[in-house]
Amino acid sequence: MTKTLYLMRHGQTLFNQMHKIQGACDSPLTDLGINQAKLARAYFNDRQIKLTAAFCSTSERASDTLEIVTNNSLPYTRLKGLKEWDFGRFEGQDEALNPPLPYEDFFKTFGGEGQSEVGLRMEATILDLMATAAGENVLVVSHGAACACFYRQVTGQSQLPVRGIKNCSIFKYQYKNGKLTYQDLWQPDFSQLDNK
Repeated sequence: MTKTLYLMRHGQTLFNQMHKIQGACDSPLTDLGINQAKLARAYFNDRQIKLTAAFCSTSERASDTLEIVTNNSLPYTRLKGLKEWDFGRFEGQDEALNPPLPYEDFFKTFGGEGQSEVGLRMEATILDLMATAAGENVLVVSHGAACACFYRQVTGQSQLPVRGIKNCSIFKYQYKNGKLTYQDLWQPDFSQLDNK
């Protein structure tokens, strides 16, 4: 059976707004983040995509986003394998402290994860859930850096299709015969929300 994976980044959080490094730690969605998730819900509604299974990381920002996108109409499972890149001692610090890209193994020196570790973790988790998920359209809500690492792992490409993954961006992959193939990336236009 062919299935479609919709891999999505969560809505804007307090740490995003404050430009804080937010990996394994968590912060709540902002009002803008909530409205972003509502617009992402329209992505599925406008295309008449009926989601059949849903998963997210164990972070509150991911589960809250998922509940908004699905309008609390779909049971879901939280999985540690879908969590954000662990940035070690950089967690909660100002984003200005991030090294230049690519990060690769930089954060391992400071108690965090390496890029390939995150990509392999995400790939193993998602392949497992896609093999067992019910129906054809599977929603997974994760995180920006984790989604980027997964994209690199699956496609073998070091460069992302865009520069910077916006909150609530949705990567579309096809799952067939135990393999995932990248298809598309929807980057929302939140300019109307930013002006509120």
